[in-house]
Amino acid sequence: MTGTAKRLLLEVLGWILLLAGIAAMVLPGPGLLLMAAGLAVLSQQYTWAERLLDPVMLRALRGAAEGVETWPRVVLSTLAGLGLGAFGVLWIIGPDVPSWWPIGDKWWLFGGVWTGVTLLFSCVLALALLVYAFRRFHGKPEAVAALEGKIGEADVEAHEERERLRQKVEERRHHDKGER
Repeated sequence: MTGTAKRLLLEVLGWILLLAGIAAMVLPGPGLLLMAAGLAVLSQQYTWAERLLDPVMLRALRGAAEGVETWPRVVLSTLAGLGLGAFGVLWIIGPDVPSWWPIGDKWWLFGGVWTGVTLLFSCVLALALLVYAFRRFHGKPEAVAALEGKIGEADVEAHEERERLRQKVEERRHHDKGER
């Protein structure tokens, strides 16, 4: 594979992951994790993606830590993941349209088998992430505190970077006015 083809393939993959992550913020799926994966790929080409990667990844980890903070959250997260799997199986089996279905038959389990496959994949991914988060954060306040510290540091760095950029823009404006 040529360098240009590889670069194009990685860029397309990065954008797909980033857009899927944005969509998964409102749809079932690990939105922040997909966004972080997309930014990781795009950071190979773009500095803006590199700057956004750490804050997004840290917030994804914060979400994981919050999801296993208490037993009710662990149970609800597990049930949600298993629910995705149950819907995936339903889509794959594809039962006949029930008599109570109020709209057109074509809207019953639309998307077909591949929708079921993606729901099953989301189930496996969600449960794997739940296990990871449970092992890393549940009952470990020091791990959560360390993560919060990293988030605080990243926020300070981001603020300082915005200030540097703002000052650069101001200096450029003053310089441009001086030339006129």
